[in-house]
Amino acid sequence: MGVNTTLDIAVLPGDGIGREVIAATVRVLQAAQEHIGGFDLELNEMEAGADLYRRTGDSLPLDVLKACGEADAVLLGAMGLPEVRYEDGREIAPQLDLREKFELFAGVRPIRSIAGAPSPLADARAQSLDFVLIRESTEGLFSGRGKIDREGNELARDRMLITRKGCERLFRFTFDYAMERKAEGKPGKVTCVDKANVLGSMAFFREIFDEIAADYPEIAKEHAYVDATAMNMVKRPWDFDVMVTENLLGDILSDLGAGLVGGLGVAPSADIGVDRAVFQPCHGTAPDIMGQNKANPAAAIMSGAMMLDWLGNRTGLEACRKAADAIEAAVSSAFASGEVLSFEYGGRDGTDRITDAIIARLVG
Repeated sequence: MGVNTTLDIAVLPGDGIGREVIAATVRVLQAAQEHIGGFDLELNEMEAGADLYRRTGDSLPLDVLKACGEADAVLLGAMGLPEVRYEDGREIAPQLDLREKFELFAGVRPIRSIAGAPSPLADARAQSLDFVLIRESTEGLFSGRGKIDREGNELARDRMLITRKGCERLFRFTFDYAMERKAEGKPGKVTCVDKANVLGSMAFFREIFDEIAADYPEIAKEHAYVDATAMNMVKRPWDFDVMVTENLLGDILSDLGAGLVGGLGVAPSADIGVDRAVFQPCHGTAPDIMGQNKANPAAAIMSGAMMLDWLGNRTGLEACRKAADAIEAAVSSAFASGEVLSFEYGGRDGTDRITDAIIARLVG
């Protein structure tokens, strides 16, 4: 019996520039599928997000949630609009609902330099950064989302949740990820980032990290407090390989990492669970530029490449992994050539022009 090469992808463009960068990503995925062959993507676009909530009162309909659960992967643009909020003041964020519903515990944030995307760091080593931050995405301080303990105008409490189950699966995922990178010639080191000198929950986090680390003697390990880590990500980011941390800390540090390699416009991400995953750019909906063809689609396109790589590993379809590599190479080549320069870098090339340049290098 032949291998099934058809992959069902739930596509959630979302709000703001999410719709524009996902349209660009779909174009690139379709070009890769046609050029490389060996796999077929069924891209099923569905609506979710703040604009839908504004119109219907529902940000993530049950039929969309069900379709996401049945899909081979989810490709998401960006969700949320500043002026559209729940009654308690929180922004609309169905992407967090997906993480919680499907237990997408590992938030993978590659920090990789792209030639042509300027770094704020003067050191030449900043032009070839390649490390990964993995944040726990179902626990930590974010676990209290929507469950605030408030006493009028006098007091408000959020809860930090750290569990053994959550930590063990996160750390095993992280060390396995480091093993894969080491096999590719990367350093093979994991840095546990926490605030264990102050918070008992973080000391527990570190304790379990050490337990799991003992099962991976091939991988070097180290501990780092989050404040020192923020400084060292600026002073010597080339010393990191794989970092792992709590949800909120990872949310903050991942944006710092994006700033080192050119900003959120070139920062892809994945939220991965045991058997499901969502892929999306790290950036938000940027309503100030929506509909103006100014958004940089690179982060979304590289998220699509991450999706193909993950699908290839799950299904054994080598063509998916080949397509992922080809897309990443095309993005790097398009920016390195100097042919395109996006608006956030002072250029005049928008979503369509950048996408065209990437596709030309992909199929050329």
